[in-house]
Amino acid sequence: MELAELWAMFGPGLSGAVFGAGWWIWVDAVVCSSSKVSFLHYLPGIFASFAALMFNCVSRNDLHDYSPYDDEACRSRTWLFLAYVISFVSLAGSVGLLVQDSLSKSDSTWTGVAGVLQCFFVLTSGLIYWTSRTES
Repeated sequence: MELAELWAMFGPGLSGAVFGAGWWIWVDAVVCSSSKVSFLHYLPGIFASFAALMFNCVSRNDLHDYSPYDDEACRSRTWLFLAYVISFVSLAGSVGLLVQDSLSKSDSTWTGVAGVLQCFFVLTSGLIYWTSRTES
């Protein structure tokens, strides 16, 4: 078997495991937190999951076949650009919440670290799945 066939076979499973690990870390941080976690801390993970879903709505064939007169390629590239913007904003938001948690004395820093790890793992899982898909 070639490496591409193995990647197409095991990539989606690896992607699901990484996605589950990201959310598992976040749930662990919320459950083990000594103080109440506000809904604002949930938003980066939710938006990272939405961005991972957006990545997988774009076909890789649409990106390779570029024509300046093709509307579909332009729409696909714009959608993918918006997915990247949302993913980077969610990652930056989780880092901002980590800094906020580390500066305040009452909150646990683990929720901030878990939020950053969650966003990283969720976005990585979306990219793993996107690269492992085979297009027909």
